[in-house]
Amino acid sequence: QVQLVESGGGLVQAGDSLRLSCAASGRTFNYPMGWFRQAPGKEREFVAAISWTGDRIVYADSVKGRFTISGDNVKATVYLQMNSLKPEDTAVYYCAADYPAGAVLGTTTTEYDYWGQGTQVTVSS
Repeated sequence: QVQLVESGGGLVQAGDSLRLSCAASGRTFNYPMGWFRQAPGKEREFVAAISWTGDRIVYADSVKGRFTISGDNVKATVYLQMNSLKPEDTAVYYCAADYPAGAVLGTTTTEYDYWGQGTQVTVSS
C-alpha cells in the first residue's frame, strides 16, 4: 500500500504562483509519480509525471512552460511548482503513484494505482 498526502493548495490571483507537495509513505519510494487535476463537471486530466530517478518528466501541453514537477527521494515527496496561474487552472489537484511501476511514464488515470485526497487550487481573474 502507498499513502499519499497533498498540500499547498489555495486561492490566488491570475499570474500568481503556488507550490503543491505530495508526501508518499508505505513503500520504498522508487516508483513514478504523477499530478492530475479535476475541474467541476470535467474529467480528471493529466498534468505532469516524473520517474523516481527524475530522469524522465512529461507535461500536459496546457501547463508546459508554466509548471515544474520535481521530486525529493530522501523526503519521499513530489512537488508541483505552478507559475503564471490562470483561471482555467482552477481544479482539485491530485497526486498519484504508479506502484508497482509500469514500463512507461503514465499520462492516464488508469496507469496509476494510488491517489491522494486532493487539494483545491482556485485562481481568480
